[in-house]
Amino acid sequence: MVLITGGAFQGKLEYTLNLTGILKEDIMDGENCTMEDLLNRPLVNHFHLWIDRMFRGDRDIYELMDLIQTENPDLIIIVDELGCGIVPMDPYDREYREVTGRVCCEIAKIAKEVHRVTCGIGMVIKHD
Repeated sequence: MVLITGGAFQGKLEYTLNLTGILKEDIMDGENCTMEDLLNRPLVNHFHLWIDRMFRGDRDIYELMDLIQTENPDLIIIVDELGCGIVPMDPYDREYREVTGRVCCEIAKIAKEVHRVTCGIGMVIKHD
């Protein structure tokens, strides 16, 4: 797996497309992709929205991540970094923010690469 993270609207998708050569039609969006998509396609953008959908649906996100790691170990995941802003007042939003951060930490542990993108400029922060 490869994890691309950074703040919202920081150029993560364009950076990733330039880095990988993946075509736009091969991208899935975490807002509406299926589990089958995650197991078979090369890149997911807005992965934090997939986490939100699974969390709202009371799904075991860690169990699903194990399945993704087994079935699609080369998946490239683009996710917004949610933990560096204002702490949300809403209890659900706070818990979702925490779960997203913890899931990203687990992905980073198993990922062969982790990139952080700011202002369209990527930094490799892990490369195995």
